[in-house]
Amino acid sequence: MAIRYWLAVASRDHVRNAVDLGIAQVNHGTRPNLERMGDADGIVYYSPKTEYPEGDPLKQFTAIGRIAGTELYQALSMDWRPWRRRVDWDLTAEPAPIRPLLGSLEFTRNAPNWGYQLRAGLLELSRHDFEIVRDAMRRPSPDDRRYPEERHWL
Repeated sequence: MAIRYWLAVASRDHVRNAVDLGIAQVNHGTRPNLERMGDADGIVYYSPKTEYPEGDPLKQFTAIGRIAGTELYQALSMDWRPWRRRVDWDLTAEPAPIRPLLGSLEFTRNAPNWGYQLRAGLLELSRHDFEIVRDAMRRPSPDDRRYPEERHWL
């Protein structure tokens, strides 16, 4: 089965909890969108705000990883039972603002109302878009920081 790529939307505080738990949870814990994901699919979280519901605007990609396994499970969280998937998060990734990437991403290019589609909470991305975001979230190596004018030759 082919690997797919996903963009999930959640506030940064919720994304941090997901990374700490090693899970993905989308659309307030509903099952259907998680069922669309497969083992080894790529997932990236976009955080429009710092906190839910009234946080400051953020507009950054805040976590990136791979779905780990095929199992969906329900967590017991007080009186709520959200559905979740296990994720191997890239713990070296750094947040990346979306604004510099708008012209490069297929889902935002030539789409003045690109943010509207994010209201669904989960969007399938192209491999191209996933790789653009992954590269933006990579921590520069010490050599990259020392010789920034030579990075394009690497």
